[in-house]
Amino acid sequence: MTMMPHNPEVEVERLRERIERYNHAYYILDRPEVSDAEYDALFRRLVALETEYPDLIRPDSPTQRVGTTPSRAFDPAPRVVPMLSLANAFDEEGLRDFDRRMRDLLSTDIVRYVAEPKLDGLSVELLYRDGRFIRGSTRGDGQTGEDVTANLRTIRTIPLRLPTDEPPALIEVRGEVYVDKADLARVNALREARGESTFANPRNFAAGSLRQLDPRVTADRPLKLYCYDIGRIEGLTIETQTTLLAELTRLGLRVNRLYHVCDGIDGAIDFYHQIQTTRDDLPYEADGVVVKVDAFAERRLAGEVSRSPRWAIAGKFPAEQGVTRLTDIVVSVGRTGVLTPIAVLEPVRIRGVEITSATLHNEDEIKRLDARIGDTVLVQRAGDVIPQIVRVLPDRRTGDEIPFAMPTTCPVCNSSVVRLDGEAAHRCLNTSCPARITAAILHFVSKGALGVEGLGEKLVRQLVDRKIVRRLGDLFRLDLHTLVSLKRVGPTSAANLLEGLRAAKQTTLSRFLFALGIPGVGARAADLLADTLRSLDAVREAERDILTAIPEIGPRTAEAIAEYFAGPENREAIDDLLALGVTCEPPPPVTDGPTPLRDLRFVFTGTLETMTRGQAQGRVEQLGATASSSVSRATDYVVAGDRPGSKADRARSLGVPLLTEAEFLELLEHHA
Repeated sequence: MTMMPHNPEVEVERLRERIERYNHAYYILDRPEVSDAEYDALFRRLVALETEYPDLIRPDSPTQRVGTTPSRAFDPAPRVVPMLSLANAFDEEGLRDFDRRMRDLLSTDIVRYVAEPKLDGLSVELLYRDGRFIRGSTRGDGQTGEDVTANLRTIRTIPLRLPTDEPPALIEVRGEVYVDKADLARVNALREARGESTFANPRNFAAGSLRQLDPRVTADRPLKLYCYDIGRIEGLTIETQTTLLAELTRLGLRVNRLYHVCDGIDGAIDFYHQIQTTRDDLPYEADGVVVKVDAFAERRLAGEVSRSPRWAIAGKFPAEQGVTRLTDIVVSVGRTGVLTPIAVLEPVRIRGVEITSATLHNEDEIKRLDARIGDTVLVQRAGDVIPQIVRVLPDRRTGDEIPFAMPTTCPVCNSSVVRLDGEAAHRCLNTSCPARITAAILHFVSKGALGVEGLGEKLVRQLVDRKIVRRLGDLFRLDLHTLVSLKRVGPTSAANLLEGLRAAKQTTLSRFLFALGIPGVGARAADLLADTLRSLDAVREAERDILTAIPEIGPRTAEAIAEYFAGPENREAIDDLLALGVTCEPPPPVTDGPTPLRDLRFVFTGTLETMTRGQAQGRVEQLGATASSSVSRATDYVVAGDRPGSKADRARSLGVPLLTEAEFLELLEHHA
């Protein structure tokens, strides 16, 4: 039998088609078709073939998302059809005024509108020719933007080739580049731990990420895109916004499905109030609602004024801010030694929440604000969640305000504090600092890590202050006699804690890697490392080039991982944990069929009898589900153990099914 010669060109094309199909299913449709491990194997094979046959590399290959060499500047990107900005309305009356103008201009009693959430990101335009992504640019002044093609290529929700057999000859797609609130919080936490400045809001993050001269930096940022408009188009006729959104979806572009079509302004105003009320449950930051005339013929009739269309308006939500007094600035020490100044505030209520403190991030931020103890300050909840000082009100100063200076010694251990070149943060370099040990332990036992219940901050501080726990492994050396000698620890709670620690020794590789607190390794990166390398030894010994070959692991994170495992203290700490019986279960083997709980989202609350919450989360994750910490309309099941608390109440109010522990175990057995 004669073997057919291997044709690398054919294999490369087939790999690209499969990978782009899986990308479309995962990033656009939110319906993964294969496991991460199987996807990673295909991606590595494509990288290997393109490395061996560089002539086969194309600009639209999935491998080209990782970023090219840095650019010296951005070229101007002039456009034929301007990208106009929107006029604003700041309340319901402003929206009704807009509707009155539309009805007068169009000589009609009622106008059909499309209302969409207004994302707080950065507007861009994507040019596709014959289905291939050619160029991408920022909005700029509307007439001319900046060419950021290399950076946009790194965003996985932007297809490099439209997955359709009938693409238009040319289409200019407009959309918003944004970041989910949870992703921004994770990025800021990592940057703060590294001593770097943090991003004030999602728009700053999107703009700063897209304007990086080095696309490899952009590739390491969790950016996403929603498409909502077009400029030029050839080979396709579209006459309404609703048709446009459907057509963009058909072309394989990502569209926010949370929009509302309404006859008359009342429906748009109802949608405005609905989004305003539920905005905390949205994964992204929405600062208003955009209302557009649906019919393009009516838009042409309405026309434009200055740099804004008459046929659309942005209904902005009212600012959620308060004025209070900065009574003190205290300094906390994190697990990486970073000193973070915290503003102590006179209590002020914003959106029903009492705010008493706000992070000032670092010395540079204090200088930028010119914040002094005793100042009157304007405070807001960034993303309506995180308290943030917007600015100082210097006209209210009395002359008694006190300037603040970062301490030269650690406020906890009195060791010297340094600010390294290129860093924004001051650091305590003492790895035995009680504050660093306390923060590391709290992270190690947190819900997303080993999930040990009963180890709160006060108890951990006692253990560290009395030098009972000096490193992570000492947790598993605790005994009943030691625990009951501590304040407010009785025999029953001590026994429960010891049982929780015993159960936590059997964990998954992903959770263990996350629990270690490796700089740059959040829950997602830990999953990627576990799924790709599949053993603790493989992760510990992985070279930087192996790590950067893993999708979504950028060069900076790879460097941090390699440095962590090269440190003698870290290696000794891990060996100590393993010697004490901690085991890291690798991910389940890849199967051809779908996982039985795929696409389901679980939330666990209360105390479970047969396993810890961390173990329960691991069980559903192995079956393809997602374990979340908060209840929303996207939640499929809430598993309620003993004393479930407010999450069960929220599930009932949203109509989310509640499962007892027995029902949950029956569900697992049914799908085993």
